Amino acid sequence: MRFDLIKCHGSGNDFPLIDARASTLDDPVWAAVARALADRDGPVGGDGLLLLTAGDETHAFGMRMFNSDGSESETCLNGLRCVARAGFEATGLGAATALLKTSDAAVEHDADIAAGVFTVREIAGPASLDVTAWPMKVGADHIVDTPIAGLPTDRAFTAVAMPNPHLVTFVDAIDEAELVCVGEVCEAAPDWLPNRANVSFVEVRGADLFVRTFERGVGLTDSCGSAMAASTYAACLTGRIAYDTPTTVFNKGGLVRAEASEAAMVTLSGNATFEWSGSIDVDFATATASDLTVTKRHDDEIAAWDRLLATI
Repeated sequence: MRFDLIKCHGSGNDFPLIDARASTLDDPVWAAVARALADRDGPVGGDGLLLLTAGDETHAFGMRMFNSDGSESETCLNGLRCVARAGFEATGLGAATALLKTSDAAVEHDADIAAGVFTVREIAGPASLDVTAWPMKVGADHIVDTPIAGLPTDRAFTAVAMPNPHLVTFVDAIDEAELVCVGEVCEAAPDWLPNRANVSFVEVRGADLFVRTFERGVGLTDSCGSAMAASTYAACLTGRIAYDTPTTVFNKGGLVRAEASEAAMVTLSGNATFEWSGSIDVDFATATASDLTVTKRHDDEIAAWDRLLATI
């Protein structure tokens, strides 16, 4: 089957995006499409597949996100900004409430974070500390700055759902080998964490944060929007930064502006960059993609983002 798509990224978290508002394809097929299009060895590549989906009486449009392994995530805040942009263009709106898998989020076209960088503001939450809903079976219903016995480290973690599950620890310096080790234990879906979790190591840099994440269904990634949101809230919850105070959250892919409230709502404002548009064939049976045709390149947007990165 041939699909029209947009290759896009939010803070370096890159995806193929498909307008699926009129689609009747079922979940196993979308999982195969995700594996085909997000395959780094394939013609497109990405951290997952984004779908712009139909809304309902209270949502102008929605988003689904399938990880590169075909599993579906509850949300993806870097991806949501890209889907919101596509939704704005499809509906003519500049602000909306977007329907997610298990929640929703307010999105609006925001002032550019840098010249030529299309920017979307999103408000997600409330963040949840109830780990019994994940489920995480560790003999407690919440984990705040506490070691977790099942992990191969004695670091203290804070468990936050955005609504996808995150384990956040604050470190003086990020050890990627240790992060991968911890992430792989969670990715293996042990009995005490059957639905897995994202893991983030976070450096506090004055009033700012630097986040490095091992993402469920993806692995070590340059950027994860919900991880940046969870880390911002965890930093406020544990007194490392102040509530209701703008902060900049950096990652290997770029940055977002962020703010968390005591009501556990998190605001992120960041780029929704379109790189190119085109079409491609996907074989559902083999989960492979071929015959990519690029019909439009957004070189001005790529250059604007590169200029911003050069200032970091």
